[in-house]
Formats: sequence, C-alpha cells, structure tokens
Amino acid sequence: MRADEAAMRLAIAQAREAAEHDEVPVGAVVLGPDGAVLGAGRNRREADRDPLAHAEVVALRAAAAALGGWRLDGCTLVVTLEPCTMCAGAVLESRVGRLVFGAWDEKAGAVGSVLDVLRDRRSGARAEVRAGVLQGECAALLTAFFAGRRGGATPSPG
Repeated sequence: MRADEAAMRLAIAQAREAAEHDEVPVGAVVLGPDGAVLGAGRNRREADRDPLAHAEVVALRAAAAALGGWRLDGCTLVVTLEPCTMCAGAVLESRVGRLVFGAWDEKAGAVGSVLDVLRDRRSGARAEVRAGVLQGECAALLTAFFAGRRGGATPSPG
C-alpha cells in the first residue's frame, strides 16, 4: 500500500534524526483513522535517560495527547523496526488497530521474530500487522549505525 510506504518514510526521517542524536535509529508515527499524522517519535532513551523512551512509546504518547485520550482505536502505528515486548504490549494497551513495521528484529522482536505478542490468541486485544515495509531501507539504518560501534555488533536496538 502506498500510504504505508509514505508513512514509513516519515518514520525513517524520525529514525535518521535519532541517529543524528546518537540514539539507536528507530522512528515511529501514529496515523489516525483518516490517515493524518497524530504523533511521531524517535528513540530518546539516551537523551531522556529513560528506559521506556522507545520510538513507539514516544509516538503513542504524542498521539494520545493529540486526541485527548489514551484509546487509539482505528489508529495505525508505523515503526521502522519490529517492536520489542514492551512496545508490542503498548500497542495492545493503547488499542491501536494496525501495526506496520519495516525491519525484523531477530534478537528482541515481539511481533513474529522471537515472540508474537500481537497475535497471541490468549490476548484480549489484537492488532492487524503488516511487516517488511521498506525493510531494506529500515535495516540499512541500523546496520550503518552499529557498524561504527562495538566492532559492528548489532545489539537489541530497543
């Protein structure tokens, strides 16, 4: 879908901004039911000294503030990297109806790689998932970021 790719490009811009601030390059945007951007975020764990300041959480908080409530029914979260367990839980708790992500996270992904929190039948809430949107571009951001660190090792990006 073209709209998913356009939104992912906005998330990629957020990820690039994160890298410019020496944060792991993950970016996210939340779209309302009408496709309008309600919130955007990038990883801010280092800047905010906050272990919860993942791009997804930052974007979800911004969208909730824009809407004036925590329920993000009918919204779509677009993120450059497969969410971790915490962020997948945040998707469910915020009632986001759809998740679109770019690159897979084979070490800490919780939407199909390591776990599948969003589609676990034991969960009361569910979200539609579309994976691999602009996957190569999203993965390249992470690869380039970690190439200059830790001898090129790629730890969990969080």
